[in-house]
Amino acid sequence: MNFYARSFNLYLLLAAVSLTAACGCQSDKDKAAKHVSALHFYVENSGQLPDGGETVSVIRANPVLVTINTEPALTEANIINAKLLDSPVGYAVEVKFDETGTYLLEQYTSAYAGKHFVIHGQWSDKVADSRWLAAPIIVHRIANGVFAFTPDASHEEARQLVIGLNNMAEKIAKGK
Repeated sequence: MNFYARSFNLYLLLAAVSLTAACGCQSDKDKAAKHVSALHFYVENSGQLPDGGETVSVIRANPVLVTINTEPALTEANIINAKLLDSPVGYAVEVKFDETGTYLLEQYTSAYAGKHFVIHGQWSDKVADSRWLAAPIIVHRIANGVFAFTPDASHEEARQLVIGLNNMAEKIAKGK
């Protein structure tokens, strides 16, 4: 029986490299699968509530002060899908809400037309990776459960937010 040590070592080396690469990729996938994000939608306080709300500063470049209700109207628990939409002039985050979220979105956009939706996001476990992302004005009733906004965040931060929101939606769907 002929035994070729050189070719055996080559096969062993290739197997070791592929195993190492597979393990490295798996740990990245596991880490990405565990990453979750938070996204809270607050409605501008129109002065009708007795608690007066909380005033927050939105948009870092040109800050806008908005008084909001202290409880979020919608959260990541109502999101079933998130997308990062790229265009030649920028990018936006689009979220699709579940049945309850769609109903709430329709109710809030009907009742608070002309007011701001103030959006707070957190895209990692670090507190530094969270801030007020946007304050779009509600211009019409939204009945289809899809809401898109341009975040005050870098493209990478927005990408991490979207990945974390989709992971969170998957965990909620599985009942975890």
